Amino acid sequence: MKRLRLYLLGIVCAWPLLAVAVAPAQSSTETPAPPPATPASETGITPPAKPDAAASAAPEPESAAPATPAPADTAAPAPVAAPVDTVKPQPLNARPDGEAARIFVIPIREQITPPVLYVLRRGLKEAIRENATAIVLDMKTPGGRVDVTLDIMEALDQFPGETITYVNDEAMSAGALISGVTDNIWYAPKAVIGAAEIVNGDGKDVDESMKRKVESYLGAKIRAYSESDPLREKVLEAMMNPKIEFKLDDTVIKPADKLLSLTATEAMRSYGDPPRPLFATGIATTIDDLLTQKYGADNYRFTRLELTWSEQLAHYITTIAPILMGLGLLGIFIEMKTPGFGFFGIAGGILLAIVFFGHYIAGLSGNEAWIVFAFGVILVVVELLFFPGTVLIALTGILLMLGALVWSMTDLWPNEPISISSGMFTRPLLNLLGGIVVAVIGGIALMRFLPRGWFLDRLVLSAAIEGTSGSTIDDIEAAPGSETPVVGQTGVTVSALRPAGQIRLGDRHFEARVAVGTLDKGRPVRVIGRQGFELLVEEETGNNND
Repeated sequence: MKRLRLYLLGIVCAWPLLAVAVAPAQSSTETPAPPPATPASETGITPPAKPDAAASAAPEPESAAPATPAPADTAAPAPVAAPVDTVKPQPLNARPDGEAARIFVIPIREQITPPVLYVLRRGLKEAIRENATAIVLDMKTPGGRVDVTLDIMEALDQFPGETITYVNDEAMSAGALISGVTDNIWYAPKAVIGAAEIVNGDGKDVDESMKRKVESYLGAKIRAYSESDPLREKVLEAMMNPKIEFKLDDTVIKPADKLLSLTATEAMRSYGDPPRPLFATGIATTIDDLLTQKYGADNYRFTRLELTWSEQLAHYITTIAPILMGLGLLGIFIEMKTPGFGFFGIAGGILLAIVFFGHYIAGLSGNEAWIVFAFGVILVVVELLFFPGTVLIALTGILLMLGALVWSMTDLWPNEPISISSGMFTRPLLNLLGGIVVAVIGGIALMRFLPRGWFLDRLVLSAAIEGTSGSTIDDIEAAPGSETPVVGQTGVTVSALRPAGQIRLGDRHFEARVAVGTLDKGRPVRVIGRQGFELLVEEETGNNND
């Protein structure tokens, strides 16, 4: 065995020498290039000069020249100018330093709503951070909200590079206005654009006075963004105002009482002197085709912005918002018809909150850690208010809060895969551990001086219950015949006590709270005290001590 180890060690040590010795033989197996003629400067022998045949011989084609470059000690041949017809024109917008253009593609899809604005803002920030040359709006939208459209225009104006719209294959209403404030507008072959009149959310006409105000303001904003291009301003006005006639070069492009809409071909038609396209830069089958036409093949790199989970969720919520609102209102109605506050009330409130705040979930992209932390807080509150003594719900919430704290302190980059490494969580975990140590030490010190608080009383219910006056149950005497419920009186639950609900004492109903745990509907109970405006009860087992 020892000899085998020495043998293997010898092979390992000798391997570099064997590799060096074998390397020339291995490289020689490749097909060699034809050996070039040995230069005179290397041999030291000057070959005899050939007679005039050398001068009269036809020159060899350029492709037949040897690939091996001339030695360093020989003069390099003078560069030969290429024929005029073979010189390639510089690609449009090519960067002078030869560096590939950096492009960000941002999707603008479906209705123009707040989630679209949040996607655009995130894309613009990433493009600025990456020093992008230009952004491309990959647009397919039937239109949307005017206020969001104005916010998108303002956001696009903040981008220092070039802005490009690729209509793929629809930019109607608000989409046309957004396209009109970008530097270039490209179209898919079958794309359409236009019809940007102001209407209500349901597609009906706006009140005339309000419409005039909105159109005046919107028109002023568009003129401010497109004042360097009067033709574009006129086209956008024709798309917004059906009353005007739009005419160029004695050609009526849009008659009165109609809105202007254009196909890709119509937008590319040239008018004026000198002629220029009406409302387009070019037509491209794909974004790759667009960038190739604009920057030249292999002279660009582009990144497509991918929607995050929150952005996708926000788009989905806007689609089903009416259903969620209906179910939420139904849950609230059912809760109002039943005693106590339970599942239907909580579910209805959550559904309505989703409807009201769902449009803005996309704006939370990048703040997922805080969402997890807030969810943990909600679980703790639910435990304290609705399910005291369960512990598991609050424990889950606390773990989520701690995990969110670690997450928020971890250096994670957006749109990059998470690679778990030993050093990634070292500092966050040390910070968390330090915080826990401080909290534990401080808590132990304060517990000697502070009374028992409501938090622990709610989290782990105590069996020692007292009345609101501070007297014990034994100090309270029953008053037979009294209208007021007294300690020792028995009844039955008319709703589940979790821990609060309603009970029936005789022929009257009262709000009550069970002292320990929970009780189902129809269980016998016994009054043991008061707590605020509620009766404090326990289950009647027949063995209760009076």
